[in-house]
Amino acid sequence: MRVIYNEQMADLANLLGEMAGLAGQAMEQATQSLLQADLALAEQVIGEQDRISVMITEAEEKAFALLALQAPVAGDLRQVVSAIQIVGDVNRMGALALHVAKVTRRRHPAHALPESVNGYFAEMGRIAVNMGAGAKEVLESRDPERAAQLNQDDEAMDDLHRHLFTLLMDRDWKYGVAAAVDVTLLGRYYERFADHAVEIGRRVIFLVTGVLPGDEDIETS
Repeated sequence: MRVIYNEQMADLANLLGEMAGLAGQAMEQATQSLLQADLALAEQVIGEQDRISVMITEAEEKAFALLALQAPVAGDLRQVVSAIQIVGDVNRMGALALHVAKVTRRRHPAHALPESVNGYFAEMGRIAVNMGAGAKEVLESRDPERAAQLNQDDEAMDDLHRHLFTLLMDRDWKYGVAAAVDVTLLGRYYERFADHAVEIGRRVIFLVTGVLPGDEDIETS
């Protein structure tokens, strides 16, 4: 029974890692579609969301089957509960990439972003993609040190997000209300994507150590 449990947990961990990787890829494509006003690429991201949804359902079913059939306790129960929570984080990451692609589609053929903020979103997209890849790596390796490093990338994302607000509130903003709303929403999508990657890192640390760290506990030098 123990061998079966370990195999099922390994399968679930691999599935979660694959899902996190797909969410990162979706955000990469969504960012490209946003910066280039590429409708075809946006539609591709939107169309592939069904694939992630199927995997989300499969992961949930695997996790709940482990609860029902294996009746885990102590550390084993911690692993299963953490996996269920991680499913939710990965699901939100995929949904946030989808939101970015939908903004591109809604504004097409126009660009959703003023050219002056393209550089900020290109960098936010780069950070988000790296964090998606990092979340995948952490889920597969269960390395708590690598998990803690996700917080550094999140700090860079938060800095960019805060700076966007200074641009929006500047009296020299000349792009109108609609553009301001799009920039605000899009900035939030990227910021939340990063937050969910950090949450995955925190849950992996909890899974390995039994201690759920606060933000101050996962600062790295």
